[in-house]
Amino acid sequence: MNDLIEKENIEIKNMIYEIRGKQVMLDSDLAKLYHVETKRINEAVKNNMDKFPERFSFYITFDEYRNLRSKISTSSLNNHSGRRYNIRVFTEQGVAMLATILKSKVATQVSIRIMDAFVAMRKYISTELMEQKYIIIGGYGY
Repeated sequence: MNDLIEKENIEIKNMIYEIRGKQVMLDSDLAKLYHVETKRINEAVKNNMDKFPERFSFYITFDEYRNLRSKISTSSLNNHSGRRYNIRVFTEQGVAMLATILKSKVATQVSIRIMDAFVAMRKYISTELMEQKYIIIGGYGY
């Protein structure tokens, strides 16, 4: 499975966005990774609403969608023009919960890669913040 993702040149880290101060993934990107239709992702959530509180998964507003689309030139967002429903996003916890519901070998393997990508993003952000702090203080490393 990991080979399949690598062969398709899918970089999960490029599918993680920041919305409302949270790192999230789009339902359509998760569907692509899990090799299911987007509506199957949303059906899984709808059938298990008690497992997806707002901090795990939420719909983005039209303004958030526009803002996200304006920041990303080549994205799966370009494929959303024909959707009949809002875009659902998932936090790291939401992705983990989704994997427990989908219960397939693909979901398990992909979810491990996604969790690794979230961790890598946190490390990157933390490193960037520390470097900025170092520069602001004047390079003394306080």
